[in-house]
Amino acid sequence: MSGARDPGAQPERTRLAWRRTTLAFAVVVVLELRRVVVEGGSAGGYAGLSLALSTWLVFLAVGQRRIRQLAAAAPAAMAPGLALGAGLCLVASATSAAVLLI
Repeated sequence: MSGARDPGAQPERTRLAWRRTTLAFAVVVVLELRRVVVEGGSAGGYAGLSLALSTWLVFLAVGQRRIRQLAAAAPAAMAPGLALGAGLCLVASATSAAVLLI
């Protein structure tokens, strides 16, 4: 067995997964924006919108950083801080979606 790594399509699948998740975040932001515009701006609506928007921007930065890392010939493992940031963004997005449904 040689020491050369054959990543196959795994890095591409991971990049696509990051992009799909970022797109899902964008949908939450658009739905929250629509809610605020259609129903009028309440304090809760603006809070949900600001949470959704800031979460999406942070996740976009985290995702782009990881996508750039995956472009290397031998991508490094995801840094624990980056993984924690992505996890916190997912929790914040779920919270924003719950605010959207209320």
